[in-house]
Amino acid sequence: MARHRGGGDLVRLLMTLLLAATPLLAPVAAELEEAEVVPTAPPQVASSSLARGADEGLDDVPADVRCASWRLAAEANNLAPWKAVPAECAAHVRAYLTGAAYRSDLELVARESAAYARAAPLGGDGRDAWIFDIDETLLSNLPYYADHGYGLELFDHLEFDKWVERGEAPAIPSSLKLYMEVLELGFKAILLTGRSEGHRGVTVDNLNKHGFHDWDKLILRTAADRKKTATIYKSEKRKEIEAEGYRILGNSGDQWSDLLGSSMSARSFKLPNPMYYIP
Repeated sequence: MARHRGGGDLVRLLMTLLLAATPLLAPVAAELEEAEVVPTAPPQVASSSLARGADEGLDDVPADVRCASWRLAAEANNLAPWKAVPAECAAHVRAYLTGAAYRSDLELVARESAAYARAAPLGGDGRDAWIFDIDETLLSNLPYYADHGYGLELFDHLEFDKWVERGEAPAIPSSLKLYMEVLELGFKAILLTGRSEGHRGVTVDNLNKHGFHDWDKLILRTAADRKKTATIYKSEKRKEIEAEGYRILGNSGDQWSDLLGSSMSARSFKLPNPMYYIP
């Protein structure tokens, strides 16, 4: 019985101490409750593959090396769809495009294209075709992109259309040489571009001014093609070309969307372009 009474006294003492401490603990509990309901900031998402590379322990790799890797991945179609050159790589891309490397790459593609064209067995019926894209394939828009960060700025359709309407895009010399050789070999040149039908006149004048003549067809986007991706639009046009009896033996373009899809050519040649991506 004594143990029972002593236990009761102890319980009453503990309850007294707990009640006395409650006013002191209340503010702390309130602060903890507020802290639990305050939302935390979402984790930062890397804005580019370069940023992700730095997060994964590649920050000791020189920026120029990382940018060369980015450019290679872009040319190999290994990047997710991208809208602009990463800011870190703006200087790298500018140096590439304005230096000897870009010109050398263009010339190599043209030489390999010409070697293939010379060896290709033609049917002799005038139906062997070579498809050429225009922008960054036959004509260069580097003067325009020099004023817009060489791909660092997001693409502005209105500003680019103003440039197209000036008709001042220079020829890519190695592409002009290839174009003329392809014609001499007996291919029919078909120009398939993402430019709009409304720019037909200025495009013809721009091409003629720099020595591009005698193509069999010049195909531009109509209003019905406006919402199609380049891959779908150009695939459909190639299918139409084949339906007319042409055999597409060669295709030159700076975008994978110029080359991939359906009704592909027997051989395709990708020209370098690290400034923009068109799906």
